[in-house]
Amino acid sequence: MRLKDKVAIITGGAEGIGKAYCLGYAREGAKVVVADINLAAANVLVDEINRQGGEAMATDTDVSRIDQVDKMARKTLDRFGRVDILLNNAGMYKRNVAVKAATWEMDPADWDRVIAVNLTGVFLCCRAVLPDMVKRKEGKIINVASSLAFFGTDHFTHYVASKGGVVGFTRALAREVGAYNINVNSLCPGYTLSGDPSSITEDTKQIEVAARCFKRAEYPEDLVGTAVYLASAESDFVTGQAIVVDGGHVMH
Repeated sequence: MRLKDKVAIITGGAEGIGKAYCLGYAREGAKVVVADINLAAANVLVDEINRQGGEAMATDTDVSRIDQVDKMARKTLDRFGRVDILLNNAGMYKRNVAVKAATWEMDPADWDRVIAVNLTGVFLCCRAVLPDMVKRKEGKIINVASSLAFFGTDHFTHYVASKGGVVGFTRALAREVGAYNINVNSLCPGYTLSGDPSSITEDTKQIEVAARCFKRAEYPEDLVGTAVYLASAESDFVTGQAIVVDGGHVMH
């Protein structure tokens, strides 16, 4: 119960890795706000958490839209009175597909959409919850980046740029809000099997596994422990860091 009675907003929380974060935080005693563009899936997860004895609520949130992000923060404050933890997990990659293309052939609209969700969305969500955290002089912000920010990959410059931006934004924000006792860190997953395993080719799995120290696939549950640590009192003196959780592919 390391997060007992803490109020946590998790964006992109209804499915995949986000769902694992929500369930993990609920097990640790947090009151969970499942913020997602798929409200039906968010409601299903909320029912599951409540049946298990936790407390959760759902809110339909497109993190690239300031009106929906502000509504998310207001609903949380109206229901729970504060925001202790923000986990910025929503992003475009597999679930909401980021289209791969050579940079010189990339549609600027695809670039704009990936940046809007993966980077601007992080800014908007932080902007929405920080007034409460600053007022109370406490809070935990975890921004999900990616191990790809440290080594790149071809045909994916919009995604890599967005996640590199998240790392830089995290470092700058940590300096800005440190005086208010607010921790800001980035969690950088590796290639994670978060959807239908049959949709991933065996070649892709083998390439990813071969590059790691731990010779197995990465699953959402592999990220939950670090996400809990960064939200808990155990990380009170950790801020501005980019923690890579990828089984030892990137050593940062």
